[in-house]
Amino acid sequence: MSVRGFVPGVLATAAATACAYAVAALVPALNPTSVAVLLGALVTNVGLNRPFLRLGTQLAARHFLRVAVVLLGLQLSVPQLLHLGGLGLAVVVVTVGLTFTGTRLLGRWFGVPPARSLLIATGFSICGASAVAAMEPVADGDEQDTSTAIALVTLCGSLAIVALPLLRQPLGLDAASFGSWVGASVHDIGQTVATADRVPGALTAAVVVKLTRVILLAPMVAGVALVRRHRSPDTARARIRPPVPLFVAGFLLAVAIASLNAVSPATLSVAKDVQGTLLVAALFALGTGIHLPTLLRTGGRSLALALTSWVLIAGVAYAGVRLAGL
Repeated sequence: MSVRGFVPGVLATAAATACAYAVAALVPALNPTSVAVLLGALVTNVGLNRPFLRLGTQLAARHFLRVAVVLLGLQLSVPQLLHLGGLGLAVVVVTVGLTFTGTRLLGRWFGVPPARSLLIATGFSICGASAVAAMEPVADGDEQDTSTAIALVTLCGSLAIVALPLLRQPLGLDAASFGSWVGASVHDIGQTVATADRVPGALTAAVVVKLTRVILLAPMVAGVALVRRHRSPDTARARIRPPVPLFVAGFLLAVAIASLNAVSPATLSVAKDVQGTLLVAALFALGTGIHLPTLLRTGGRSLALALTSWVLIAGVAYAGVRLAGL
């Protein structure tokens, strides 16, 4: 395939990424990732996603997002786990485990296809679109499953930016506890920061808890992959696939590098900016896979699952924060 075939779609993705950042700058309540998904869906549903753009947008959707996942690892380190302490780590692990397992069980009850249920469970329990991207090769779903999961996790994460600060006082949370609750329950890192930033003094706790939660991404993907290989050891796909997607291994390598302080603060800052930009670009590209007529025909049960999962993780995280005194 000629490189030229990718250029129009990549250029369109770059333009949409710039537009998403511009809209978010003009409307502080909006997050660039949320705007990007909406722009992608808009482009498709008004008929602007022409065939000559699709090679480039597919490249962005798959590979940009995977590079963003790897770079995300540089924002994490093992000392962050130690800083959180045993009780804090227990809250994170229990919240992630109950949300993932509960969402999978609810998915069966709602009749959501298994691959889509798995992607939704991963996105809601760990870190939104990045987690969906990490689990996608293991889930064996189609493009609609991936784009639907990302649309739903983006929707609920955006709602959290508005809803959770309003619940802080009725739930009796001080700033630090609110930050821990946000870090344990909001999906995407950008959405976590945007939510916690609305309450002075909450941001540090939110980021520490959230990044600790993200570290569980690799073990979760690896665990699901190994279980699936064990259940179908004789299939050709099981034989040729590595037990963990290579970019997830890259994510773990990046965590190890960050833990060793092997990268300068200036380089880490650049990597963080690049990671954020690639994530926004990838989410625009994935948004172009959201075809509303199809989503409306098949997405009612998925939406019900997503909203239930959102309530589940918020409730479990709140109980954990109050019991652990975080």
